[in-house]
Amino acid sequence: MPVSFDAMMRYINSVGRKLARVVSRARGDMRTPWQRFLGRFELLLVDHGFIRALYSNRHQVAPGMYRSAQPSPAHVKQMADLGVKTIVNLRGEGDTGAYLLEAEACRRFGIELVNFSVSSKRAPPRETLLAAARMFQELNYPALMHCKSGADRAGLMSAVYLAMHERRDADEAAAQLRLRYGHLRIGRTGVLDEIFRQYRRDAAETPMDFSTWVEQVYDADKINLQYRSGRLGNLLVDRILRRE
Repeated sequence: MPVSFDAMMRYINSVGRKLARVVSRARGDMRTPWQRFLGRFELLLVDHGFIRALYSNRHQVAPGMYRSAQPSPAHVKQMADLGVKTIVNLRGEGDTGAYLLEAEACRRFGIELVNFSVSSKRAPPRETLLAAARMFQELNYPALMHCKSGADRAGLMSAVYLAMHERRDADEAAAQLRLRYGHLRIGRTGVLDEIFRQYRRDAAETPMDFSTWVEQVYDADKINLQYRSGRLGNLLVDRILRRE
């Protein structure tokens, strides 16, 4: 009996998750040389760091703010050499080789690490966007924001940075969510674009800037309910690219 592509991807992802759990348990807190090797193995293979070693997806959002994929220790050093003082980790604090190595590298190179967790497949609650605006006011610049691939969460927060901190036009801000950065609108990650589409609809009826809209009108539950992603897009985003 033929096996569907979706079933095959579910099996591959299941094996990958099991491998990740085994490596994570053996890696521990990376105190021994073997555990440190496993931490780097986890970063490079389980977390797809081998791809980011070739392409970091790093771009300047505005003077003093950058965006990228998950940085390796070598990438953290590069950012320190460029004068970056703060890294904002949009994946949130976690017991992973990627996070432990990043935190260690930040301490070594004198960069402040700020953990600010957001989802790539759900419109964030209003308080998250307001907290982001407060964070942008308080960061020690120059700064870098990153998620796993540098496409969706980094794109959303770069757009929020431009719209709420830099007070740029919403269309200019929304351009941070584009295919050139790896962002896909056809799967569940497309809900991030729906945020700006809803803003345009509301602002067309009652003109207001993006920050005012977030404070007074923005409804994450409404956006999450009204957005519908396609099956093919979900397969690509969830099964193949494994966006978080």
